[in-house]
Amino acid sequence: MMNNITMYHYLFIGLFMFLTGFFGSVFAKNIIKVLISIEFMLLGININFVTFGTYCDGLDFEGYIMSLFYIGIGAVEFAVALYLFYLMFQKKDSDNIQKYTDL
Repeated sequence: MMNNITMYHYLFIGLFMFLTGFFGSVFAKNIIKVLISIEFMLLGININFVTFGTYCDGLDFEGYIMSLFYIGIGAVEFAVALYLFYLMFQKKDSDNIQKYTDL
């Protein structure tokens, strides 16, 4: 019984991280804040994958493998987005999203 209570706590933390990242990416006006919010969303997904891998998977490591896969995708996504932001910043000299409407 104690394992299910702990599992729900981890799932709540994952949901909270995902919703924090979602609302941060929707309402932020700074591009760096949007990128960090997307990373928060990926962190919430990873917490849920590890939780399900720990409590529901048994001996298979599918939750852990998916979590490592998403960590790799998150690192590549952040590097590419940061490079695109660098190129856009050279053109407009601003980090406000509302100035980048001509994409």
